[in-house]
Amino acid sequence: MLCADRTPDQILFGNGLSHQCTPSTQDGGLVYALKCAREVDPTFPRVVPHDLRHTAASLVVSAGANVKVLQRLLACASAAMTMHVYTDLFDDDLDSVAVALEQARIISSVGKIWANGAPEEPVTNLKARSA
Repeated sequence: MLCADRTPDQILFGNGLSHQCTPSTQDGGLVYALKCAREVDPTFPRVVPHDLRHTAASLVVSAGANVKVLQRLLACASAAMTMHVYTDLFDDDLDSVAVALEQARIISSVGKIWANGAPEEPVTNLKARSA
């Protein structure tokens, strides 16, 4: 943790001695990055710094983090609030859960088949064998 060796009155980010400057909304890094993006694609959408928070949340969800991790990362007051604001990020999870459950079922079926010794015939249709 970054704050493990610091006291509450010490600065956490930057050089640790002085506060970081507030990013410029006129010529800061985000403005420059957007300008470059629009040179490549003139239809690139308008982006504000807060949009980056939603992007970060999307990436965290895509990485498989649970809601409590996302809550802590975004400093939301509760997991319920996190879910309320970012619930649309979890829509694709239904497909992932279905695939994971099917894989677990197959692994469990194979385990049951092999629990009593190797099967006499090749295992080719797990659905038929596990029923």
